Amino acid sequence: MHHLAGGLPHRVLRDLAEKYGPLMDLHLGEVSAIVVKSPDMAKQVFKTHDIDFASRPKLLAMDIICYDRRDITFCPYVLSAKNVRSFSSIRHDEVVRLIDSIQSSSSSGEPVNFTERIIWFTSSMTCRSTFGQVLKEQQVFIKLIREVISLAEGFEVADIFPSYKFLHGFGGAKQKLLNAHRGEDLVDVLLRLMNDKCLQFPINNDNIKDVIIDLLLEQKLHQQQLYGL
Repeated sequence: MHHLAGGLPHRVLRDLAEKYGPLMDLHLGEVSAIVVKSPDMAKQVFKTHDIDFASRPKLLAMDIICYDRRDITFCPYVLSAKNVRSFSSIRHDEVVRLIDSIQSSSSSGEPVNFTERIIWFTSSMTCRSTFGQVLKEQQVFIKLIREVISLAEGFEVADIFPSYKFLHGFGGAKQKLLNAHRGEDLVDVLLRLMNDKCLQFPINNDNIKDVIIDLLLEQKLHQQQLYGL
């Protein structure tokens, strides 16, 4: 890990690769990372042996925010090539939109904020793949993405020394993540209302199941309309 001190990471890694070769095993604390430099090695990692390298890193922020990585983004590898191809048309469409928007801004001499464009592209593709359409409240969704990124970014001791539990609370990042994670979601609200004995029209487990089924059916309907199934 000391190799990364005192310089820009991408330049330090380039210099190390020129010295040790196009494929390196770099130890960051207790975590082992593979560094790839050459196109041939990149093809081996991302295409030939893609499944072996497809799992996501285990990060403290994602363990807390994503319910111990039970979400899609940071869960262990689960998407088959067939599942990925099923929404390739959405990816292609959103890539074209992204390129067109960049070209339009460049032609008019406007500065292009790639961070904003990439976040918008990612959220649009995710919403269309999941719900069948771009959310009307996409700005709110993007704001939430930014909040998650701000909580997860930066150096965290727990990510490179996962077995040293007593170090995980240093810096206050873990407590911030826990506080953000405790916010209510839809299921939390429904469960709280179910326990509220003062409601004029009480709800029970069946009502909650009905709401969730309605949401899933609505999502499926949008997907059928989108793919023409």
